[in-house]
Amino acid sequence: MTETSYLSSVRASYDAVAVDYARLFSTELDGKPLDRAMLAAFAEYVREDSGGGGRAVADLGCGPGRVTAHLNELGVRAFGVDLSPAMVAVARRTYPGLRFEVGSMAALDVADGVLGGVLAWYSTVHTPPSELPALFAEFARVLAPGGHLLVAFMAGDELFRLDHAYGHAVDLDVYRTPPELIAGLLAGAGLTEAARLVRKPGPDERSPHGFLLARKS
Repeated sequence: MTETSYLSSVRASYDAVAVDYARLFSTELDGKPLDRAMLAAFAEYVREDSGGGGRAVADLGCGPGRVTAHLNELGVRAFGVDLSPAMVAVARRTYPGLRFEVGSMAALDVADGVLGGVLAWYSTVHTPPSELPALFAEFARVLAPGGHLLVAFMAGDELFRLDHAYGHAVDLDVYRTPPELIAGLLAGAGLTEAARLVRKPGPDERSPHGFLLARKS
């Protein structure tokens, strides 16, 4: 796929599933203590670090906004950005007090060095590995010195195709990525690894899940 067709497919697929996706995943974090722990650590770093304290946090690929809302409950000023207008519409309806924008995380409408944190919660899983360096460079660009990044991803080293999900036809490539590759690419973007976690797949998951926390020096 070219970059344009890949983005178009992701947008169209998530537009199609937005309402059902939001319903199915509304309480997903309730049964995932390790996922919540990584989000809590990320939020605490953002709140307390002198370089990031008080600055906004971008939840990139925010989908229906449930994790954006969770971050706000943890005491950070989070806003969401998503490629899918339908996902953003659901997020705005569900969380009217929060800010959600339609946009590409590969080309953010955010000034250099202004964010205290960036969250990519499984939102890089459809990005071809060859495009990850540019994506992580964009994340680093918008982070303030001392700002923090948390990436959640599917751990492994393979590509699988989704043509049906959440009750709808979709057209998605899903990449499982080695944690060592993620860490190396983040380092290349000027982001220093602070912690990583890989957990076993849950009952309804196909692969191990990885979490990597990094800081902009």
